[in-house]
Amino acid sequence: MRLICCCSALLLLVLLPRTCQGGNILVIPTEGSHWINMDILLQALHSRGHNLTIIRSSKSWYIKDNSTYYSTYTVPVERSIDKEIITRIMSSIIDFERGALPLMSFLHSSVGLLDTVIEAHTAVGEYVSAIIDDRELIRTLKDTKFDVVLTDPCWGSGPILAKYLNLPLVYNVRWLIPEEAHFAIAPSPISYIPVAGSGLTDKMSFFQRVKNMIFYVVSQIQAHVAAKQVYQKICEKYLGPDEDFYQLMIDADIWLMRVDFVFDYPRPTMPNVVYMGGFQCKPAKPLPQHLEEFVQSSGEHGIIIMSLGTFVSELPADMANEIAAAFAKLPQKVIWRYKGSRPDTVGNNTLIVDWMPQNDLLGHPKIKLFVAHGGTNGVQEALYHGVPVVGLPVFFDQYDNLLRLEYRGAAKILTLSTVDKDNNFLKAIQEVLNEPSYRMNMQRLSRLHRDQPIRPMDNALFWIEFVMRHKGAAHLKPASLSMSWYSYHSVDVVLFLGGAVLLVFLSTFFLIRCLCNAMCKSKVKHE
Repeated sequence: MRLICCCSALLLLVLLPRTCQGGNILVIPTEGSHWINMDILLQALHSRGHNLTIIRSSKSWYIKDNSTYYSTYTVPVERSIDKEIITRIMSSIIDFERGALPLMSFLHSSVGLLDTVIEAHTAVGEYVSAIIDDRELIRTLKDTKFDVVLTDPCWGSGPILAKYLNLPLVYNVRWLIPEEAHFAIAPSPISYIPVAGSGLTDKMSFFQRVKNMIFYVVSQIQAHVAAKQVYQKICEKYLGPDEDFYQLMIDADIWLMRVDFVFDYPRPTMPNVVYMGGFQCKPAKPLPQHLEEFVQSSGEHGIIIMSLGTFVSELPADMANEIAAAFAKLPQKVIWRYKGSRPDTVGNNTLIVDWMPQNDLLGHPKIKLFVAHGGTNGVQEALYHGVPVVGLPVFFDQYDNLLRLEYRGAAKILTLSTVDKDNNFLKAIQEVLNEPSYRMNMQRLSRLHRDQPIRPMDNALFWIEFVMRHKGAAHLKPASLSMSWYSYHSVDVVLFLGGAVLLVFLSTFFLIRCLCNAMCKSKVKHE
């Protein structure tokens, strides 16, 4: 008995430092919905004893200055990616999409908004410069002895600061500038991997592959323009003239990818890519009393919830009225997260709220349908709880996210140009409600998603702590990250081998020619 107690005590002493000893994590987050999922990850890291420090701008509207689980440094800036910029972009997209043809929509999103996108990146660049120019802040950051930088690389601030502070780098990632992250580091044949914004699946016809190629070229031009005009200049100023921003950006130790292959299409990947799709999802908690009473009043018909995400706070009045009128014709109760003016056509069955516990409502037994814009967080929560979706995408990846569900028979997509015409909204909702296959397909995806050997959150936490323990994960980085494009694609090897074959061919040709000439001269002399 004494031996067992001694062994138990020894085992506890061995394990205790590893489980309780916290590290110092520097977090460089992004605003909006990206902060929502980052915040969930930070709370989990704090619960494991880690010290979290966040750098935020003075214009931040999502990231609070005071928190019980992280400390902050607030950097004064003149401008930032704030509500004004985002609202302007959203309003422009909604107004344009309602009357645009597909080609014009593509040109508007890829070219028409380029100046606005560059403006946003420029604001981020000024923020990075303000951080590095603050010598007192930089001295404090260096003295703190951080173990790792955790950032979302959809903007360029995190990679630059990690390099400047010479710290290991972990990404909470799905998007880079402005492409899906896999395209930057993993083999990505565009013959079957759709580019963001293309609206394609992994099964493409010839002309769809042509379209995919065009979208790929445009996205690369956008990335090149943004990187060269904004971030490359900052790299040259603070890191040296030989530092290439693109190489710096793809040199993260671990990429925590916010998808999994139940949701996304199968594709090549890399050893330092860790999949944590649905890491923010969790079982539903009890609803507040007023919401529970409203939900229970739905009876056997159940409830529908609608949310268009963080950035779309209101819709054009005529569209909002059409949506409200459609809801009023349904037997279900509806909870609609909406901050705009109250539509005139709201029915007695519809509750309009500024905020709702989305995850808890999606996990409620009476939920029947989720009307969503297609953001990654909401789509993953719907998948986790097995709730079918009617999608109303607004911009960027939202249509592609919803398409992945529609392709698997778990969602129905409407566009901004058709949602308020010919009762399309009402018809789509009734179709998904009345056709059992939508719910069955979504619940099948939910079972696949949940059937994993380790929870996505635990997987993410392990790899963050792995990088902290080992000061990086260089052994997982492929050599391709440091190769030039012509070496990666073996263009130089092909040219060399082609040249060698040509040389052999020409040498043989001239040798035969010389022999023939010599034989002819010998024959002439003999005659």
